[in-house]
Amino acid sequence: MEFVMRRFYLATAAVLLSASPALADSSPVTALTHVRIIDGTEAPPVEDATLVMQGGRILAAGKNISIPKHARILDRSGDTVLPGIISDHSHVGQYEGVTTGPQFYTRPIILSELEQYRRYGVTTVTALGNNAPDVFDPLRHDAHAGKTPSDLFGVDQGIGVPKGAPPVNVAADQLFRPKTPEEARRNVDTMADEGTDLIKIWVDDFDGTLPVKMSPEVISAVVDESHKRNLRVAAHIHDLDDAEHVVAAGVDILAHGIRDQPVPPALIEKLKSGNIWYIATLQLDEASTAWADQSTWTKTPFTIAGLSMPLLQQVSDPAWQQKHTTGKLADFARTSLAMNLQNLKTLYDAGVRVGFGTDSGAMPFRVPGVAEHRELALTVQAGLTPLTAIHIATQNAADLLHLSDRGVIAAGKRADLLVVSGNPAVTIGDTDRIVETWENGTAVAGPIPLNSEGKN
Repeated sequence: MEFVMRRFYLATAAVLLSASPALADSSPVTALTHVRIIDGTEAPPVEDATLVMQGGRILAAGKNISIPKHARILDRSGDTVLPGIISDHSHVGQYEGVTTGPQFYTRPIILSELEQYRRYGVTTVTALGNNAPDVFDPLRHDAHAGKTPSDLFGVDQGIGVPKGAPPVNVAADQLFRPKTPEEARRNVDTMADEGTDLIKIWVDDFDGTLPVKMSPEVISAVVDESHKRNLRVAAHIHDLDDAEHVVAAGVDILAHGIRDQPVPPALIEKLKSGNIWYIATLQLDEASTAWADQSTWTKTPFTIAGLSMPLLQQVSDPAWQQKHTTGKLADFARTSLAMNLQNLKTLYDAGVRVGFGTDSGAMPFRVPGVAEHRELALTVQAGLTPLTAIHIATQNAADLLHLSDRGVIAAGKRADLLVVSGNPAVTIGDTDRIVETWENGTAVAGPIPLNSEGKN
């Protein structure tokens, strides 16, 4: 009954908006007709539906929709429209080609990355740390004003460990490494004053490759000060032990999946009772071996379109492939992915709040846009349904960011839309068959043209 009533309200909204010009702006109205709608809520797809949008907002969506006069009508028979993908964990400005370094944290490079995210249907990006405020904060302001290809949220700097995590080459203005709890509190206050959306901490020792972890005293100080400033804390972890420690300290988001052992019932209950979000980032470990293994998906035109020429040359080199397909790091990545898949299924089935992210953009192998589509496929591989995977990447991902204006297809929401050929509710791989991505009232084509059968 609730589903039926919601469709009634959407249809009513369309009639009111089309009948009363004063309720709408003067920008062009576009109607996508004969389209399948997957609205992001896990509700069954609505077949042969209509979606009407104007000025970057959805006016109405569903069956028996009244289309305003003078609307541009686009027949989308055979296509599916779903909300734009939302990333809760990515990075920007970390590399160019196959080289990483702080010299790449520039506005032009970040804008180019946002363009790629949008081509692949990712309309909201969360850069979770290592951001230089002088570049990031004005860019984020412009993104919220609709002046960038995708919207942008994130963490100013972030808090790491002296001689510890994260083991990346970043400039002094991209990361704090406090030595004391008092210094950590000051770092939190600095980020709060800059307007950061979240606080990020790097906790673990990267499988023993770093000499130290973040101390419990610093973790507690960061969480306490962040909550005083009405900010939530996301924690980079890998192992169950570290996850249990940060959860006990009061963090709000586990920014990576637990990948060393199964999640026990006691922690599941703490995650649920504390409303703590869990972002699995399945693709992170897959990306560590898939290119060397030459997995089927790495060789598709859809994937290759997202690679820089230096990266394509590197992953196509047989000598490089042989070097990276075996060894301790490759074995660690494979076992981590297997446990991550298992734990995601356990946690989602138990009712833990699951967000969506990949760590894309952190390094060249985690390719913006491509990684998000692989995360959808891996989520289904973990045992969740395609509709659930889409729900996690849209409505859930928006909820994690406290964004009520996107993530679902409904009247009044942002018209951040991914249009694909086929039916992703049946075959999640159909999300790769991108026709176009809509944002701010305009559409851009997918990364590669589709043939007459709607295939890459």
